[in-house]
Amino acid sequence: MKSKKPHLTDLNRRRLLLAGAVAGGVTLARPGSLRAATAKSLPIRGSGPDIYSLMGVKPFINCTSTYTINGGSAMLPEVIEAMSRAAYYPVNFDELMEGAGKRLAELLQAESAMVSSGTAGAITCATLACVAGGDPEKMQQLPDTTGLKNEVIVPRWSRSVYDHAVRSTGVKMVEVQTLEDLQRAFTSKTAMATAQVNMAADGNPFTLEQFVAEAHKHGVPVVLDVADRLPLVPNPYLSRGADLVAYSGGKIIRGPQTAGILLGRKDLISAAFMNSAPHHAFARAMKVSKEEIVGMVKAIEMLRTGKRNRDAEDKEWRAWFLHITNTVSKIPGVSGEIIEPKDKQYYPTMKVVWDKNKIGITAGEVGQALLNGEPRIMTHAGLQESNQSSEMLLRPVAMWADEYKIVADRIHEILSKAPGPRPKSQPAAPIGQLAGTWEADLTFKVGTARHSFQLTPAANTIVGNYTGRLVKGPIKGQIDGSNFEFSTSCRYEGTSLHYTYKGTLDGDRLTGTVDLGEYGQATFTATRRS
Repeated sequence: MKSKKPHLTDLNRRRLLLAGAVAGGVTLARPGSLRAATAKSLPIRGSGPDIYSLMGVKPFINCTSTYTINGGSAMLPEVIEAMSRAAYYPVNFDELMEGAGKRLAELLQAESAMVSSGTAGAITCATLACVAGGDPEKMQQLPDTTGLKNEVIVPRWSRSVYDHAVRSTGVKMVEVQTLEDLQRAFTSKTAMATAQVNMAADGNPFTLEQFVAEAHKHGVPVVLDVADRLPLVPNPYLSRGADLVAYSGGKIIRGPQTAGILLGRKDLISAAFMNSAPHHAFARAMKVSKEEIVGMVKAIEMLRTGKRNRDAEDKEWRAWFLHITNTVSKIPGVSGEIIEPKDKQYYPTMKVVWDKNKIGITAGEVGQALLNGEPRIMTHAGLQESNQSSEMLLRPVAMWADEYKIVADRIHEILSKAPGPRPKSQPAAPIGQLAGTWEADLTFKVGTARHSFQLTPAANTIVGNYTGRLVKGPIKGQIDGSNFEFSTSCRYEGTSLHYTYKGTLDGDRLTGTVDLGEYGQATFTATRRS
């Protein structure tokens, strides 16, 4: 590509502005289709999807909004252009990060800021700042925390799989449930207190203000993961006492998918950057490129200088949802519902709901039909083939203006052609005896493990208890003749691990597969313990 040819030409940009008009006369700039979209083709933007198809990868219309696994939100065209321009020139990263941080802090009216490798990278760097500070020896020692402050306090009801961003540094998570737990939890080893965005919600065992007050009483910083929220001014978390907040660039900010922002106390931001790339410390691997840094600043500039109108976006997205609702509601028993956000930090979503007594198809089946059709459409239902419900969620932030009609038509087509209500099938009587304690040998893509489970079936229903190497959980399932399926969900730290066994009973032997959720699939053989 020649340097004189920008990613988006002036001609294309004018066409985009014309293509973005919405009801009410509001215009939003976005890469509209350069050719008329049909229900059988993916709208063409830029140079088209060939960059992916050449690798055997087939893009899709994304109704899951900001899910990382599906590419995050639709980047603003101005961000794409800024990143393209930044790619042509080398700069010093210390200078760039300082300049970007000052600009972000100015725009968001915070004490300091830095661009990170997503929210997870921001949270890891924040943890490093609280544990190692600016001490090079401590930086090099991690993740060995011997002799360092190595405990992080977290509300149990605010834990999640994303806690790994904290735990990876070598610290121990200390759970608290009540205000009394919180007050007793702080010790000389406490380095940080952290929580997810739900810490700021109503109805918790203690408030964000109480959380901050107890932490600050002991000189401990408070760090919040608010990845999917919009950074408002004044900041709704820093203004309530939090020391640092972390945002994702690839969600409602609509910036680079693999970038984020750490915002707050100047000394902690400085230490977080020293612990991160390009410096040789624990977070050296959490590199963010010069293009992403520039793109992140551009996304916030669009937001804060009035070039991006969030109210207009929401109005447009509601218009999309209204069209989808009107289209699918032509089918008896089908309706749509727009779900309004609780505050300005989020955005409207919608549900399509159908009467399972009239339409015999599950959400999982609808999701797979959308994903297997042309063009492909990814929905939350498409992520869960086993979803037996009769409703599906649609979110707009990764969709482009020329796609909602395709989504509406495809959902209408699938639901209108669905069979009538399905008669309840009766499973066959069990062939063999499942009751007892079983030792299961699991074979993963790499490695093996031995787990055990105790089954106490009643007729065709399976219940019991599961024991892994680290986890335990209840079992629920069903047996149909000699074929069985059962699942368990087990908690470890902030994560829920899911195991779904499908297989065949043959005397004192079980064989089959184990669905590991996002971690793929294993095979297993189990024998009954004497």
